Amino acid sequence: MKKTKILLALSLFLALAGKAFCAAPLNFQNYELDTLLHNIDKPCEPIITEDYIIFTAPVQNRSVGIAFDFENYQVIHPFQLLTSTDEDGNSTRKHLFYCYQRQHRFDTLKYRLVIDGLWTTDPMNPKREYDDQVNLYFSKLDNLGQIRIETEATKNDTVKFIYKGESGLKLNLAGTFTNWDPWIYQLEEIQPGLYELELPLTTGTYYYNYYLGLTPILDNTNPEKIYTADGRSASVIRVN
Repeated sequence: MKKTKILLALSLFLALAGKAFCAAPLNFQNYELDTLLHNIDKPCEPIITEDYIIFTAPVQNRSVGIAFDFENYQVIHPFQLLTSTDEDGNSTRKHLFYCYQRQHRFDTLKYRLVIDGLWTTDPMNPKREYDDQVNLYFSKLDNLGQIRIETEATKNDTVKFIYKGESGLKLNLAGTFTNWDPWIYQLEEIQPGLYELELPLTTGTYYYNYYLGLTPILDNTNPEKIYTADGRSASVIRVN
C-alpha cells in the first residue's frame, strides 16, 4: 500500500518537475528565514531550528522533491533554487532547498527524496532507517525537540493564543469563555504564518478552537486536547 502511494505521488511530481525551479526570483517575507537560507554556503545536513527544518541539495540535480511520513508520502514538495547576486549584478546558483515550517509536534521525522525522478534517501543526511514491511530505507531526523512558540498562560491571568500555518488567514478564536461564539475575537498575523492574540482569562480550565469561518481548527501548538460533551474536539488551556 505504501509503495502504491509513493508511485502515485511520483507520477504527479514528474508532471510538475519541469516547473519546480522557476526563473522568477523568490520573495521571502520572513527576514529570519531569508537570513538562514542565504547563510547556507553549500548543500549540507538538514538544518533544524525551533521554527524551521531546511533541506538542501546540489544545483546539479534537475529536480528534487521531498515526501514526509506524516503525509503518508502522498505529497511531494518541490525544492526551490536559491541564488545570490554580487555587487556587479552577477548571479550565482547556490543550492536547492525545501523549508518545512514546523507546525506539528513530533520528536522524530522520516522522509524520502525524489531526485531526478528516482526515489532515494537524502544523500546529505547520514541517518537512515530500514522498514522491512516495504523493503525501503527512509531518511530520519530525531531529537527535534518542541516548537518554541506555543499557546500558553502568562502572568496576570493572560493567555497568549498562538497559531502557526499558512499566511493570509482570517482566523478567529472561540471557546467556553465566549460561549463558542466565533465572531468575537480575531487573531493578528504578526509575521507570515504566525498568528497571535492575548486575552485576559481568570483562573480555570478552558476549552477552545480556532475558526476559519465556521470551520473549527485545533491549536497545533498545544498538545492538550479533549472531546467535549457535545462531541466536538477542542484544545485545552489551564490558567492557574
